Amino acid sequence: MLATFLIGLREGLEAALVVGILVAYLHRSGRAAILPRLWAGVALAVVGSLGLGAILTFGAYGLSFRAQEAIGGILSIVTVALVTWMVFWMVGAARGLAADLRADVDAAVARSAWGLVTIGFISVAREGIETTLFLWSTVRSFGNGPGAVLGAVAGLLTAVALGWLIYRGMVRIDLGIFFRWTGAALVVVAAGVLAYGVHDLQEAAILPGPFTSAAPIDPTTGAVAVGLPGLPFGWAFQIPHLVAPDGAVAALLKGTIGFTPEMTWLEILAWAAYLAVVGTAFVRRAFLGHGTSRPTTAPASAASEHHGSAHQGAA
Repeated sequence: MLATFLIGLREGLEAALVVGILVAYLHRSGRAAILPRLWAGVALAVVGSLGLGAILTFGAYGLSFRAQEAIGGILSIVTVALVTWMVFWMVGAARGLAADLRADVDAAVARSAWGLVTIGFISVAREGIETTLFLWSTVRSFGNGPGAVLGAVAGLLTAVALGWLIYRGMVRIDLGIFFRWTGAALVVVAAGVLAYGVHDLQEAAILPGPFTSAAPIDPTTGAVAVGLPGLPFGWAFQIPHLVAPDGAVAALLKGTIGFTPEMTWLEILAWAAYLAVVGTAFVRRAFLGHGTSRPTTAPASAASEHHGSAHQGAA
């Protein structure tokens, strides 16, 4: 629930800020009459995201176990790639986001009377697809479907409320700090999703692991080796007797760092490598400012365009 709340909040606020910038610019440029076209594009994006979620949720029921695991593993890895790109993109591109969106609106309106539908659709669909894939992969990885859905809905509703308050100039948030810290948290969650994606691919026999003939066997017990003897395709550890898989501790660890009481060596190696490479790069770029300027002003554009320069400090 914690992980999906964070996903819904982060992705939802990005979408809300983008829509707020577009709405404010249309008002300021005297084009409020074409706002219904923008909302039509937003609505299509929302419906499309829900449709994708339904396909992912129900479409795999008729497949074999291995096919389901293969699809789940591949989509989990694709999701991690998308989320990784998103958190880095937000750090580097947020400062010029408002200007880019205004230019897109001008170009779209000049090309076609309905070009704004496309702008609204693309602006929200990107976030919607990322959110749907990440939520689906997270629920698949960490379980607890009802709690995960509740967390996601709560996150999205909070994001919509915050976006509206920022747009109206009623609340001021340092969005640079917000996106840096939520980005760091999502990197940790993504590492867990990646590890579980690797586990799925091992169960599908696409990657070697405890479920394939490549698994090292303990000569004493005849079972798949655990611990150092299990390197590289056996179990790193199996401790359900210490951490109950359905207990509160396991749920907390799964929802935060991606830990499960039974993990393979490939899962551990993928998790550690992702955090070492991506986590270090994100900290250097977002917190130490290496290679980019910090995104501290761009998200304020929606409020400033609508209410004037007095709100420039909102972000």
